[in-house]
Amino acid sequence: MAESKEVVIKRLDETVVNRIAAGEVIQRPANAIKEMIENSLDAGSTSITVAIKSGGLKMIQISDNGHGIRKEDLEIVCERFTTSKLKEFTDLRSITTFGFRGEALASISHVAHLCISSKTQGSQCGYKASYVDGKLKDQPRPTASNDGTQITVEDLFYNVLTRRKAFRSASEEHQRIADVITRYAIHNSGKSFTLRKSDNDTSSGVTVRTQLGASALDNIRALFGSNIANEIIHVEHENETLHLRIKGYISNANCSMKKFNFLLFINNRLVECTSLKRALDAVYQSYLPKGGRPFVYLSLEMPATNLDVNVHPTKHEVHFLHEEAVIEEVQTAIENKLLSCDSSRTFYTQKLLPTASILTKESSEKDAAKQQSERIYDHNLVRTDSKLQKLDAFLVKTPKEKEKPHDSTNLTDKPRVEPQASASSSNNLTAAELPRKRKIQLTSVLQLQGEVKKRASKDLSEILHDHTFVGCVDPELALIQHKTKLYLANTTKLTREMFYQIVLEDFGNFGMLRLSEPAPIRDLAMLGLEMKESGWTPEDGSKEDLADYIVKFLSEKSEMLKDYFRLEIKDCDVTAIPMLLQNYIPPLEGLPMLVLRLATEVCWDSEKDCFESFAREIARFYAVRKGYTDLEEIIKQRDAQVAMEIGDGGNLDDEGTESRSNPSPWKRTVEHVIYRAMRSHVKPDERKAKDGTFLQLANLPDLYKVFERC
Repeated sequence: MAESKEVVIKRLDETVVNRIAAGEVIQRPANAIKEMIENSLDAGSTSITVAIKSGGLKMIQISDNGHGIRKEDLEIVCERFTTSKLKEFTDLRSITTFGFRGEALASISHVAHLCISSKTQGSQCGYKASYVDGKLKDQPRPTASNDGTQITVEDLFYNVLTRRKAFRSASEEHQRIADVITRYAIHNSGKSFTLRKSDNDTSSGVTVRTQLGASALDNIRALFGSNIANEIIHVEHENETLHLRIKGYISNANCSMKKFNFLLFINNRLVECTSLKRALDAVYQSYLPKGGRPFVYLSLEMPATNLDVNVHPTKHEVHFLHEEAVIEEVQTAIENKLLSCDSSRTFYTQKLLPTASILTKESSEKDAAKQQSERIYDHNLVRTDSKLQKLDAFLVKTPKEKEKPHDSTNLTDKPRVEPQASASSSNNLTAAELPRKRKIQLTSVLQLQGEVKKRASKDLSEILHDHTFVGCVDPELALIQHKTKLYLANTTKLTREMFYQIVLEDFGNFGMLRLSEPAPIRDLAMLGLEMKESGWTPEDGSKEDLADYIVKFLSEKSEMLKDYFRLEIKDCDVTAIPMLLQNYIPPLEGLPMLVLRLATEVCWDSEKDCFESFAREIARFYAVRKGYTDLEEIIKQRDAQVAMEIGDGGNLDDEGTESRSNPSPWKRTVEHVIYRAMRSHVKPDERKAKDGTFLQLANLPDLYKVFERC
């Protein structure tokens, strides 16, 4: 039986510990240069020059004109955790400098030969010192030097051969170094950055250079070329709630490249954020051709207390509060900027030679014939005729159903044309009366009309204008199709908006639907107060007193109500209501709540507020919605009366009711009257895309992709 060996835990040698830590901070030459550039910027440098040999593995030399390092500090400058920027751990909450741990130079000295030459402003000479494993080799010696600091790093990773052999080539490391310096040069516009190869390299010379005093756009032009700089958009946005400020330059829709050039600085610190990069890439997919990528340089500023910079050894990743909200805000700002400047696109064309006109004509004829013969695949087919298939076709029919056609001529007429002079609609309504057309030039009405046009969404308006009606789910919801997409539309919300806009559009020019018998305002008010929807409580006073007040109040406003809104009140009775849409009668059991809300919810103090709130209440009364059970009955009675007037009762069964094989009358009204009117009378705003008015259920190409995988 083998003897068990005891495991002894030993303290690692300090040299081993330091080399392990150095390997985490300095992973490749580009990391070392990034750390030293940040030190130079912290020192207030305005000119930074970097010289390298063999991709930085043989030699790195960085020179700046900052405030320099004092002679007294040269002895400990390369020791770990020596810094001038941090005193207590709580200082991390408000740190604004790049470096704060004091590990950069210490880590470099453990994996390379390090030499520092520095001169502070006002001193007579500079001092030079060499370091090995974080310790000073000899005492600093005087040397001729300009103000600032020069750091020379030689034989990087000379004592970590595995790491040194892992690098592929000097040219790849040089490219990484150039990328780091390019990013800092663009962000720190006005400062001079230079990167040059040593003469000993096969290809020597300056590879990166920016001028002192140059702007960020000048640096983009110098480093990325005029093709990108000419298509750059300036971005500047601020959100006070998130305490976020966004600045930068992004490419427009005319600029497309193979690689996503994403330069991100948070509180002036070069970092990476994969989720933000992915979000911006998704925004540009709608503007760039397939495979195209943008150029994005962003500088985000947020309170230092919201940022945690001490989460990665190289500090190239940071964590910040409200990350999802910040990303969404940046994404929205970029998308709004692209939308505002996407009015023009640039296309390059080549002029044809004079002899090419005949060939052009022949080729155009061939292309036309080819297009006619090209096959349109199923996943690109768009249904343009609503009669091809309806939602009712999927419903199970009962044996008693009769297959008689239904004549809906009176419903399929185009809405909002000349109303009939005598249109009996129900037992409660008699005739429709039309006033003479007059032009209303009230400033408040014109302002409300302008606000509707200003808020209108072009995309949502196009959906309603070009939609194909599929079917009703219930009185509140319906299915519509636009191109290859299927939407669930909220009929109640859309009709509220439609009738509101109709009131403003035809202000003072409505027809009137006269009641067969006058409706006493007091009785209507009492009915309204009895409804739960009224919200009446005993603290509001007695219902009788409130009803008397409503009668008196609306009677005093009767002249204006009839003149502007065609709501007629005579002898404390409602005798007529406005006719907003031909072939449509609002559910009359909503009349008690209309009377109650006109007296309590309308703002009568200001003309504009009065017209707006009154129009909203009328639209609320007219809207199609659940809960009004006699809507279908009213339309049935109207259809039966119209059929009897024209001498055709063939659409009714033996019991005098409509055959179940046909759609319900309210469904036909919603389809042929309501949604047909929406094509021309609704301009929905952007909020309708977010409040559940429109819900995309399916997209035909996406469905085919799913079926292909099955």
